[in-house]
Amino acid sequence: MKTLQSTVALTALAGLLVLPFTASASDPGRVDFGTFSPPDDGSQFVEVQIKSNLINMVSRLARTSEPEAAEVLSKLRLIRVNVLGLTEANRAEVTGRMRQVRSQLEAAGWDRIVTAQDPNGGDVGVYLKLRGDEAVEGVVVTVMEGSKQAVFVNIAGDLRPEQLATVGERFNIEPLKKIHPAS
Repeated sequence: MKTLQSTVALTALAGLLVLPFTASASDPGRVDFGTFSPPDDGSQFVEVQIKSNLINMVSRLARTSEPEAAEVLSKLRLIRVNVLGLTEANRAEVTGRMRQVRSQLEAAGWDRIVTAQDPNGGDVGVYLKLRGDEAVEGVVVTVMEGSKQAVFVNIAGDLRPEQLATVGERFNIEPLKKIHPAS
């Protein structure tokens, strides 16, 4: 009986740990990376979160000058970017969180479409949340640049696969720039 109680408790705890990293039912492309704090030593810290109301305003402004970009923007609901300078004090926590996010994405059925590692400690993972073969509901890019910085990006929306390169170009997300539809 004690083993069963322990198993139930561990399962409940695991469920609670998964919850912050999974997408909500109303927005399956949104991923909560948690809260990041600036490093104490003043190292690099960037936090950008652009929600649908601001994205829609920019989309309307871009309609006449850049209709293709405006079309892509009109389908987005969230753009979140976190860049963290790595220090001795935060390296283990940030590295662990990146591993945990990747693990949770894979467990939740996201497709890992890019894996790139280099001998200098560079590590890139790009994940997609697909709705059948018709749309991309979410994109997550995780980058570990050796011992310098970590980058977390989440884009939620309703994109066609051929629009991913446009998103990469518009928001300077290197791994997405290289995705082009098959001709």
